[in-house]
Order: sequence, then C-alpha cells, then structure tokens
Amino acid sequence: MGAQIRSSRTDEGDRGLAFVTGATGFTGREVVRLLVEQGIGTVAHVRPDSPRLEEWTERFSAMGARVDATPWEEQAMTEALSRLKPAYVFALLGTTRARARMAVRMGKDPGAESYEAVDFGLTALLIRAAKVSGRAPRFVYLSATGVEGASRAAYYRARLRAEELLRSSGLPFTIARPSFIAGPGRDEPRPLERAGASIADGALSALAFLGARKIKERYASMTNTALAGALVRLALDPGAENRVFEPDELRRSADL
Repeated sequence: MGAQIRSSRTDEGDRGLAFVTGATGFTGREVVRLLVEQGIGTVAHVRPDSPRLEEWTERFSAMGARVDATPWEEQAMTEALSRLKPAYVFALLGTTRARARMAVRMGKDPGAESYEAVDFGLTALLIRAAKVSGRAPRFVYLSATGVEGASRAAYYRARLRAEELLRSSGLPFTIARPSFIAGPGRDEPRPLERAGASIADGALSALAFLGARKIKERYASMTNTALAGALVRLALDPGAENRVFEPDELRRSADL
C-alpha cells in the first residue's frame, strides 16, 4: 500500500527533504513549522487511521508542508522513503499509559500502544526503512535524558534499545535527550508530567541558589518550541552528526 501525499508545496529547494514522524505531537508540529520556515521541503507524517487526518492535512498544508499518510507497515514505509529519498528523517514518536488505557476502553489491543510497540517498535521500523531508502538520511531521534541510567522502567528500556539500534544501523544520526518538555498547547492533558516539570524546575532552582547552577542548566525543562528549534538546528548542522545531546546542550542549541 503506497503513501498518500497531499501537497500544497512541491518545491524541495536545494537543502533536501525532511520527513517528520510524530508530526502531530507536541514537539513534532513545531518541528514541521520551523523546517518550513527554514526553506526545507517538509513532509509531515500522519497515520491514515487518525480521526483528525483531514484537520492535520489542512493545518500542515497551511504551513507549507505536505502530508503523508503511509500506514505503519514496513513495506509501505520502505516504499515511501525510497520514493521520497529524504535528506532528514525525524523520529519524534512516543506513547503514554493513558493511550493504552484508552485502547482498552475502545476494545483495542493495549499492546499496540505500549512503549515496546511505539517508542521502540515504530522507531525500529523507521530505521530499517531509512537504511534502504537510497539516500542514508540524517536520522534525528527524540529520546530522553536518563536512558543510560539504572532505571528498569519500560519507557527508558524502549528508548535505550532504539538508541542502540540507531547507533549500529550505519545511518548518520543525531540523538536528543531532553528532560521534561513543558509549555501550553498539548492536545492531551498530562497532569503528572506538568507537575513533574514544575517540581523538578523548583528543586533545580533551589539547587542553583545553593550553588549547583550547572545541575539546573543540565536538567531544567524546555518548551516544545525551544526543543523543536534545537532539533532543527542540529539536524542541519554537519557538526552534530553521530552525536548525542543532553538537556543542557539542547538548550544552548535552542538559544543560538
């Protein structure tokens, strides 16, 4: 099954094409907007079964991006990337426990919304598809700080596995490990994440007052807009190839 591309812009320019998965997410939509503003031909991926496909098509088209609705099937995604030959692939994918609970209420398999299936599984599928797309695109992966720690949480295990697969893939990559992502405008409420960001930022401010300013600079939360700005800048920076960026480095990149 081939990709469905709805276009308001066919010009890729001289800087190559960007393919953004997780484009409808809190950070993804800002990445799409900023890529277009940079003059990068941009394809925003929206899953074909999304109940908001038409809405997102209109929103992204208004920005100047194309919309791709290729299903999350390996052959279909491989065919799409082989045809598009993007210079940049952004993997901004992620699920939540709330989505798994919603799947149960809707009579669907909650495993399809697990960290293993989405955070690792879809990212792994995208890596494999990118490898054979014919261009070896820069693969920009949105991970999370703390993945190399001792945590046994499924969320961190899934992202660590995705990082390891990407590093061994042979693709040029940039891995971003932000701390909490804050700011208004989320489509789904995440009260625990908002509370966590507030508590963490408060504790970090107290530590900074006591002299541990470097710790605050390293782990303070970022807005989705600032994180998107860092991701786009790093994707376009040859010096950021095959590197991992922690929160403080992402914050500096966002401020450039």
